[in-house]
Amino acid sequence: MTARPNFYRFHNGEKAPLQFGNAEYESRLSKLRKIMFDMGVDAAVFSSMHNISYYSGFTYCAFGRPYALVVTPETSVTISAGIDAGQPWRRCYGDNITYTDWQRDNYWRAIESVAGKGKCIGYESDHLSLLQKAKLDSFLAPSSSVDLYEATMIQRMHKSDAELVLIRAGASVADVGGFAIKDAVREGVREIDVAMAGRDAMEVEIAKQFPDAEYRDTWVWFQSGINTDGAHNPVTSRKLQRGDILSLNTFPMISGYYTALERTMFVGEVDDASLKIWEANVGAHELGISLLQPGASCAEVTNEINEFFAERDLLQYRTFGYGHSFGVLSHYYGREAGLELREDIDTVLEAGHVISMEPMLTIANDQPGAGGYREHDILIIHEDGNENITKYPYGPEFNVVG
Repeated sequence: MTARPNFYRFHNGEKAPLQFGNAEYESRLSKLRKIMFDMGVDAAVFSSMHNISYYSGFTYCAFGRPYALVVTPETSVTISAGIDAGQPWRRCYGDNITYTDWQRDNYWRAIESVAGKGKCIGYESDHLSLLQKAKLDSFLAPSSSVDLYEATMIQRMHKSDAELVLIRAGASVADVGGFAIKDAVREGVREIDVAMAGRDAMEVEIAKQFPDAEYRDTWVWFQSGINTDGAHNPVTSRKLQRGDILSLNTFPMISGYYTALERTMFVGEVDDASLKIWEANVGAHELGISLLQPGASCAEVTNEINEFFAERDLLQYRTFGYGHSFGVLSHYYGREAGLELREDIDTVLEAGHVISMEPMLTIANDQPGAGGYREHDILIIHEDGNENITKYPYGPEFNVVG
């Protein structure tokens, strides 16, 4: 009987075009290796979807199985499950090893074959579970361990020119979804039907702009009435009624990169109480955009918007921070927590950062103006100011529809 391997290389077919050229990945890995050298790390073992995608171009689908990217001074190797066959190799920059299910923990045996034993190992504290950290210690027996979470996050926060091209394209796709949603809004239509119109329009546009990509995970949250009270409330089959407050949220995903468009809308008409709150939120949005300048700190921007709302006795209706970074992230992976507009984040905005402005007020259902109000634009920070790459209009003049 032929022995079954613990891991092997299944380089099936030819390498597919990735979202970026080889020079972009080499630049990212070079910067990572500088971080590793400075921190005394011999091998970095990444387990998160965002770092694996960022450094290799491969965005995995876990489905209960672990994945990894192992980076040493000489090599960059993705570690993938046999169920995916040759796709991870075709869709990654660098080498790939496939581990098998024949024996428990072949995943770690494959990692060990690249990282070695007794070395200084870098890992991600924000992703590696206690169970997997124990296995790392057992299989790799590191001489020491170094947390690379913050250093890699800071690297991802600074976007390259190639990333900015892709992010701009993503913002344009989000706008396409927004216009499709506006066209679909009318009394009696279900939330799910409007959401599907926006999602379908974006997927068609992504396929048009990126014919060599893989397509997955583009989605829409379209909420109405009481369903607008939370930013991430799922779509339902509720039928739209005249006078409903609406929340338009389009989220294209392109090769692991996420962008977004979010807008307040009303069906047919908007009452005076709602209009007053909507206009205040738009005012905060415009103020926030003006504040996103190089040299400003996230906390400073947050506090100025807080003052704007407090002067109008609306601050108590704010539900979360005013914005966050964009790049390799999604609703189920990734987050550059160092670039969020919150009181406890002191990061100073720099050229190359990409950040949203998205104030939201939520008024309880038994109060005048009930509902959730949110506007959302994406800003690129430049040396001399910012660039708003969201083009779908905001405010009552354009978004009382149906």
